[in-house]
Amino acid sequence: MEISHIEHLGIAVKSIESALPYYEGVLGLKCYNIETVADQKVKTAFFQVGQTKIELLEPTSDDSTVAKFIEKRGEGIHHIAFAVPNTSVALTEAESKGIQLIDKTARPGAEGLNIGFLHPKFTGGVLTELCDHTKNE
Repeated sequence: MEISHIEHLGIAVKSIESALPYYEGVLGLKCYNIETVADQKVKTAFFQVGQTKIELLEPTSDDSTVAKFIEKRGEGIHHIAFAVPNTSVALTEAESKGIQLIDKTARPGAEGLNIGFLHPKFTGGVLTELCDHTKNE
């Protein structure tokens, strides 16, 4: 698999508004984008740190995967996202190597990314996202 860099770290929070003072006021980061991804039932906020981003994930519904994560584990690191040239190809490659996929094909994510997740039971307990900016997957 060809990974160019860590695209972002996803951090589950109960409230982006409550988390902003820490990231902006204490760490001095600037939130440059807040958007809702309706089909994932999540609101996101992004901060750039060098080549890597931090993505805050706030559930917009009690039945979202992020809400369930927070209920089970509390707020904190939710996933790591790796940039790949083509998410669909990377998913196929991971599956061919015995990794169970959450997403069989790439789907739209925040910031125009194509995304796909690998099941944490097959990745050492870390929810892993593969993503790219390829158009028309």
